[in-house]
Amino acid sequence: MFDDFADRADSVLAPSRSATPVTPSDSQPLARLPKALYVGTGGHVTLRCVDDAADVVFRNVPAGAIIRARASHVRAAGTTATDIVAQF
Repeated sequence: MFDDFADRADSVLAPSRSATPVTPSDSQPLARLPKALYVGTGGHVTLRCVDDAADVVFRNVPAGAIIRARASHVRAAGTTATDIVAQF
């Protein structure tokens, strides 16, 4: 497959090159630091950004939304949204 963008540097603003499902956890960080999170089924998402010392709740995130945050953790407690996908 030909890639018109193969010679371009990847960046936080560039389209994702890979993705993986997220399993929220109150103790485990994400395995990789994502560019963003896709929310498949809406609700609240409790996460911690990579440079923060405290969690934050994104409330009432609609289905299909992209949270543009470099999250180190997605917490089970307080997260009601499902089908969350980390984008890299």
